[in-house]
Amino acid sequence: MSKVQVHVDGVGAMGRRFVDAWHRATGGEDMHETHVTFLDLGSMQATLSPRRLELLRHVRQNGAASVRGLAAALERDYKNVHQDVAALELAGLLVRDGRKLTAPWDELQASVALA
Repeated sequence: MSKVQVHVDGVGAMGRRFVDAWHRATGGEDMHETHVTFLDLGSMQATLSPRRLELLRHVRQNGAASVRGLAAALERDYKNVHQDVAALELAGLLVRDGRKLTAPWDELQASVALA
């Protein structure tokens, strides 16, 4: 199962995750982790809105040959779907290959740092 770990955390914690992964990789561990870090909860909530999560689920389960085709499949306005795709792609949660879109994650795990 492939998963992406989404964090609300500071730059320092993001750096510590990187250094930890670097040490594990240089120690011979096979590294297959994906992390996305948001610096504040509002940014994460805006990026992972219910509509965008629905879009990610649809792309994961059905794929999408194009944004236009995705908008038609979701029965949503093209412009809004295009904006959602751009935001999810910028966050690294949606992958584009030409026109084709994929969401290569079976699971999205979110964590919010309290300290």
